[in-house]
Amino acid sequence: MSYNKVILIGNAGKDPEIHHIDNGIAVVTMPVVTTERLKDRNGEWREMSEWHNVVFWRSLAESVDKYVRKGTQIFIEGKLRTRSWEDQNGQKKYITEIVAETLKVLSRRDNNNSQQNGQQN
Repeated sequence: MSYNKVILIGNAGKDPEIHHIDNGIAVVTMPVVTTERLKDRNGEWREMSEWHNVVFWRSLAESVDKYVRKGTQIFIEGKLRTRSWEDQNGQKKYITEIVAETLKVLSRRDNNNSQQNGQQN
């Protein structure tokens, strides 16, 4: 048995850009940043940020496009996926992404605390 589950609470790294692919299926690919505060060896607090590539599909992509803007704090549940492709020079490239299955908007930059829940179909 195996289990592939990712949970993030972070901030949208940019405004979403929705695209529609075959048969009008909506997709948004957007960076999400998580920040951790740690004490270093000298007892000083340091922030460490990690950037995550997150993909939202179908109605979840529509929700992200409607409710999320750069800086919005969001909760995401999903799974890791690594895909590959060949660039213009024939070099194989890889990317690891989080395919979102659940989204909750926790806060907005304008301090509007409305929430939006979504499930990927």
